[in-house]
Amino acid sequence: MIDNLSWVAVTPEILLLAMACVIALLDLWVKTPLRGATYVLTLATLAVVAVLLGHAASSGVAISAWGGMVVSDPMGNWLKCFATVAVMVTLVYGRAYAGARDMLRGGELFTLAMFALLGMFVMISGHNFLVIYLGLELLTLSSYALVALRRDHVQATEAAMKYFVLGALASGFLLYGLSMVYGATGSLDLAEVMQAIAGGEATLKGSTQVLVLGLVFVVAGLAFKLGVVPFHMWVPDVYHGAPTAITLMIGGAPKLAAFAIVIRLLVEGLQPLAFDWQQMLGVLAVASLLVGNLAAIAQTNLKRMLAFSTIAQMGFMLLGLLAGVVDGDGSNMANAYSSTMFYVVTYVLTTLGTFGVILLLARSGFESEEISDLSGLNQRSPLYAGVMAICMFSLAGIPPLVGFYAKLSVLQALLASGGAFHIGLAVFAVIMSLVGAFYYLRLVKVMYFDPPIQTAEIEAGADVRSVLSINGALVLVLGIVPGGLMALCAQAVAQLLA
Repeated sequence: MIDNLSWVAVTPEILLLAMACVIALLDLWVKTPLRGATYVLTLATLAVVAVLLGHAASSGVAISAWGGMVVSDPMGNWLKCFATVAVMVTLVYGRAYAGARDMLRGGELFTLAMFALLGMFVMISGHNFLVIYLGLELLTLSSYALVALRRDHVQATEAAMKYFVLGALASGFLLYGLSMVYGATGSLDLAEVMQAIAGGEATLKGSTQVLVLGLVFVVAGLAFKLGVVPFHMWVPDVYHGAPTAITLMIGGAPKLAAFAIVIRLLVEGLQPLAFDWQQMLGVLAVASLLVGNLAAIAQTNLKRMLAFSTIAQMGFMLLGLLAGVVDGDGSNMANAYSSTMFYVVTYVLTTLGTFGVILLLARSGFESEEISDLSGLNQRSPLYAGVMAICMFSLAGIPPLVGFYAKLSVLQALLASGGAFHIGLAVFAVIMSLVGAFYYLRLVKVMYFDPPIQTAEIEAGADVRSVLSINGALVLVLGIVPGGLMALCAQAVAQLLA
């Protein structure tokens, strides 16, 4: 039954879709090199959508709409709100960079970014296998086009091809897994799938093996999207080959949608199989922490280093998901999943600041993507060096920055579960964080103690400087007073589990 509430639940999605189409048409009449009118209209649309989502999330009301296929709940609305803000910030940072590289001959950057965001919205709100998959495809197809947007650049085209081939493989894995779960449970709806597994209906049909095999494919597909080992092979190549503005588009907001799809599928749909999928996530987490941190040390290219850093950070995030259900007891779920949500949100915030500085230092004919390109940055611009240093310290997990509290909350969730296995994982994670601190601190050493190689003046618009300053300040302030964001995540997850 479709009622008025169903339309209310998808109002932000409808607005975003309508405005993306309107902006694509209006852009045909925009002739300025930096697409000023398109840019302003896009940011205004995203700001309105973010306000709508923030209001819906703070109301604390959960709506099940379109026959249960879509859900509008506080967790989903906050994640969509943060994703919208992340895309806005990405466009502010990336516009000058894209303009200097002939990527703004049309308004594709803005419209594709909006369609990618719409895909994230559908992924986050989907409560049905088909809806979640449609959202995922919309995001990935937009992302492939964005990576290839610099048409005359061989490296970007190569990265887009690799991303497309491996992304298609990942989608196939996920779709195959979902089809097997559907075959075992007889439903595409997450709530009904959970009931069928919990009530033993899938077992009575003799479908247990099919169900577990389907779960393996689902976890593999999700692991591809998160970019964790051993499904990480696309991450360094795409991060390195894509234009830096697009690298940020892929490495920022979609991580929030990836977290949401993991929670929707594994917690809301397949929670009775927690013992099975937690074991798989444990292997992925340990491998990602090990490979990501050790490989990052060997990198001289800044974007490749940040790619391996992302792999390690996603491994750390998975640790939070391991601590939810222990020996069939789900009492630690709210604590574990809210810690993971806090970790993902703060990681995206820090990533925005990191790539913001790289985009700012890049200029026409110069990418600023080698670690040595940051040499002596403090002598050229104490502000930008300061923002970069804050982000590096945060990623390394050094107090009092927000990254420290994110890591601490995940470790606390692991320790709260009380199992020897979880305590061992926490100790391993701390050791790997110490290894990771090396390559983050090396970057700070290069900025503050090496003589400058580049002497060109750093040019940036007032909008970019302002947003970057706020971004750096938030990483610091949320570290000093993390309580508000932590409470917001805890409340959203508690309502989801209720």
